[in-house]
Amino acid sequence: MNEKLNYWLILIPLGVLGILALSCTAARAQNAPAPTADERAAAMAAMRERQNAMPDTPGTGAYPALKEVVPSLPEHVVYRPADLSKLGSRKLGLYIFGNGACSNDGASARLHLLEIASHGYLAIAPGNIRNGPGAVTTPEKPRAPGTQDDPAKLPTPPTTSADLLSALDWALAQNQDAGSPLHGKIDPKAVAISGFSCGGLQALQISSDPRVKTLIVMNSGIFKDSTMGINGINVSKDLLEKIHTPTLYILGGETDIAYANGMDDVERINHVPVYLGNLLGVGHGGTYWDANGGKAAAAVVAWLDWQLRGDSKASKMFVGKNCGLCRDPAWKFAAKLPRKS
Repeated sequence: MNEKLNYWLILIPLGVLGILALSCTAARAQNAPAPTADERAAAMAAMRERQNAMPDTPGTGAYPALKEVVPSLPEHVVYRPADLSKLGSRKLGLYIFGNGACSNDGASARLHLLEIASHGYLAIAPGNIRNGPGAVTTPEKPRAPGTQDDPAKLPTPPTTSADLLSALDWALAQNQDAGSPLHGKIDPKAVAISGFSCGGLQALQISSDPRVKTLIVMNSGIFKDSTMGINGINVSKDLLEKIHTPTLYILGGETDIAYANGMDDVERINHVPVYLGNLLGVGHGGTYWDANGGKAAAAVVAWLDWQLRGDSKASKMFVGKNCGLCRDPAWKFAAKLPRKS
């Protein structure tokens, strides 16, 4: 598989990549021909059908969660505790999430986002509900007149980092709106920006926003090769210098196509604390479609509780030689503190 194709695979919908990688690996192991285009298409269709059939889950936290499209934010999917009255005096933290492939399917990581929300967070992803319960089919928004892709780069995705910022703006406005069910229920100082693959690049694009308290980059990293890129997403390694918060990278081990880029990011970040968790063997598809978002979602919850709520118990997942991720054989974990001047 050549380097150019590797970058194109970043835009393949979540889950499909796993099928392609496994089928190609099996073919090599058995000295058999790689899957044909028709076989790959069939595998993609089968995976999408299985994902579409998966029910929403309320998460494992104290606040069973739901997803919804809110009229005042129609181009996003909102994940929140179903019964806001049960929060009591607890304030919602914010988790703004960029979709894999920067897609406009705001339900493409719904098990992950429902899990986060169930622990007392308001999670928002751009797009509509395009899989699972409540899925709708709506036409793509037309591209701006005169817009033309650079053929040397990957195609322009349907969402941008501005969609993440509009979600953040909306949530903070709702917190101030006396007529909103979210009025007074959000902690405006507890803001996390996150994203998967292409969505991780969107998160990096806006990580310098002063409202952001922490950054989580999942199965992603800025291209090492400056000749590669995605139309509409302007990122370079210089962007890493603008990160101003503790940062967590979650990668899928050496079989993750974002592995080299993400590892290089972490190597270059020296001015803020950066933590790196590699979930061994899961590849680029991560654990988004495991029950309740799997091990990655559990790690994200602990990170949010530590960084946004100052929870010392949650910090033990990441701190010390015997930290939770250090002892779990599913993870290869490292922490990197800023260099002293």
